[in-house]
Amino acid sequence: MKYVCLVYGEEKDLHALTVERGAKLDADSLAYDRSLDQQGKLIIAQALQSVKTSKSVRRRRGKRLVTDGPFAETKEQLLGFVMVEADTLEEALDIAADIPLAELGTIEVRAIYDIPGS
Repeated sequence: MKYVCLVYGEEKDLHALTVERGAKLDADSLAYDRSLDQQGKLIIAQALQSVKTSKSVRRRRGKRLVTDGPFAETKEQLLGFVMVEADTLEEALDIAADIPLAELGTIEVRAIYDIPGS
């Protein structure tokens, strides 16, 4: 089954890291992605640009409404995601727990919904 691990954290915490700690976090994240790939578990992993660059889109009464930033007002922002193949939810949780950013933020694990007939 496919699971997406949504990586949440506060951008301010990332900006507060020393250059060395930020470089180590990047290196650890890439190494973990490579490890998952070698195990045949990784589908895709991506970090996201700053929430300051994001837009939210809604359609109401046929009209497109665009606002700056994420839709929800929260302290934490979606920083990235890792999509994995895991046999069980427990295995997906183990994978998520080892994502380096789990030490700074929260990893939400959700199964991918297979649309019937797709």
